Amino acid sequence: MTCIYVRKATEKDLDAISDIINAGRGFLKEQGIDQWQGSYPSRDDIKRDVDNGIAYVLEVDGKVAGSATLHLGIDPDYLEMEEGEWKYGSEAHYSAIHRVAVSNNYRGQGLAYKLISGLLTISGLLGFKDVRIDTHPKNKGMQHIIVNSGFTKRGIIRTKIEEDDRFAYQIEIH
Repeated sequence: MTCIYVRKATEKDLDAISDIINAGRGFLKEQGIDQWQGSYPSRDDIKRDVDNGIAYVLEVDGKVAGSATLHLGIDPDYLEMEEGEWKYGSEAHYSAIHRVAVSNNYRGQGLAYKLISGLLTISGLLGFKDVRIDTHPKNKGMQHIIVNSGFTKRGIIRTKIEEDDRFAYQIEIH
């Protein structure tokens, strides 16, 4: 039986996470999506998230198969929405899922859903009932995963780092 779970990332995971992010960058480029085509997210971004305790990995049978960041509290990118609005306002108590990526070796196995589900569980355990996520307007695969994970599209935000529009989604958990 396969053992799959989400855990906090450690410094030992930096190489695996960097490899997954870089492969994801290439996968996005192949699809003509300009998300992650600059230096973001960099190894330094990932290390900072590990150091801050907000980086997570999806482990499958002892191997890092995916990664994501779970931002806790107000996200500067979510303060202003160009179209639409957040259900509880831009300064509500929420967590935000960022940089979801699954290894090429595991693509197509539904692991992004398991990663997001695990982060929703962690959010709930930490007292967050409002969880947010965003993705590039051309990233149809991620949009599909987000919507099928129970999120509702709320509008469009503009990221500060990549300075691009993103579709923004929200879910309320109990």
